[in-house]
Amino acid sequence: MIKGDGMNDLEKKVRAALILCVIVVGIYLAGKCRDIWERESDGQGGRILGQAYVQAGTLAAESFLPVLSYGQEQTPEDFFSAVLRTVGEQFPILSFQETDCGEEEIIEDAETAEAIREENEKLIAQKLEAENQAQAVTEENQQAQETQSDGAAETQNETAQAQETSQIPEGTATQKQVEIPREQLTDFNYLLNNFFVVDPTTTALESQINVDTLLGKDMKLEKNPEQPQILIYHTHSQEGFADSVEGDTSTTVIGVGDYLVQLLQERYGYQVLHITDTFDIVDGQLDRSAAYNYAEPVISQALQEHPTIEIVIDLHRDGVDESKHLVTEVNGKPTAQVMFFNGLSRTNQNGEISYLPNPYIEDNLAFSFQLEYLAKQYYPEYTRCIYLKGYRYNLHLKPRSLLLEVGAQTNTVEEAKNAMEPFADLLYKVLSGSGTG
Repeated sequence: MIKGDGMNDLEKKVRAALILCVIVVGIYLAGKCRDIWERESDGQGGRILGQAYVQAGTLAAESFLPVLSYGQEQTPEDFFSAVLRTVGEQFPILSFQETDCGEEEIIEDAETAEAIREENEKLIAQKLEAENQAQAVTEENQQAQETQSDGAAETQNETAQAQETSQIPEGTATQKQVEIPREQLTDFNYLLNNFFVVDPTTTALESQINVDTLLGKDMKLEKNPEQPQILIYHTHSQEGFADSVEGDTSTTVIGVGDYLVQLLQERYGYQVLHITDTFDIVDGQLDRSAAYNYAEPVISQALQEHPTIEIVIDLHRDGVDESKHLVTEVNGKPTAQVMFFNGLSRTNQNGEISYLPNPYIEDNLAFSFQLEYLAKQYYPEYTRCIYLKGYRYNLHLKPRSLLLEVGAQTNTVEEAKNAMEPFADLLYKVLSGSGTG
């Protein structure tokens, strides 16, 4: 029995020790939970639960661990602190590496924080300054490139203008001396009185003398320097001037035609065919009564042989009263005045002349008028007028056919040849379209 009682005592001690361990661990864990809840809940729920744990802990301590409370007045907080400290001392494993795994918050003092702020501001200012400098360099480079591009463009424009100027043939007038507004030409009476002279044998119709029709015709010619495009001939090849030398064709209208051919070919790059046949000599005698009839088959044959010819010019000199001297000054030179001549194939007595049809009357008039219109602006006083008469005068051979009267018998050969320079320029302007603006 004594032995049995001894075992019972040992068993009681072990059991008491186990219970004590459980209670102590429970109190420790409860305290830790209370601390965590206290931090996470701002102390509201933690205080309520904590009071319950305090009461339970106190009751347990008084019952099982009276030594902890013997002779002391302790607050619940002091009690739990003492229990935790005691448990920690008895079970050091429980407090090993009891630290937070998050980043440690570093809080600087005010002086250190101000120094850091000033340093950051300085770094930011330096960075902004570097960025501004880089931006300024970029903008400067862009501006330099733009300036260079503008300069290159300006140089190209100047080069183009110089090239364009260099392409203008010698003797070409580039500035108008007189401006004639197109609107002014819509008045039929103004147009008729200032640009035309109508022979008494015929009548000018308003339907034919219309500025829109006259200026609306496209007279441009695409240049072909390899083939003849202009034909010059003389129905009255024996016409001469005040100082012409008998037998010397260079001092007659043929010589004036030669000079016009030279100008058109050398200055303006056209190929010209010059026919110098005589159509006003019959049986060795001067006879102009049938000269147009004699000229027509010869000129028609030439046009068939040279289909590239588009411009036909019959070059004459006029006959006037001996007291008249048809001269003006162009580019400082004494220059014979010229007159354009058109046949309408219509007389007042017989009306339309059916046996002298001309399908190109409108084109002939437009060709003459465009030359006259430019002449009055670039070379005032150079032209006399456009003379309208009732017959045909072989102007039916091509749409751009022209009869040109250069001065008269009272002009000198020099004056007549000087007149070919502005005429060649005017012809170039019409054929190239460069003088219509």
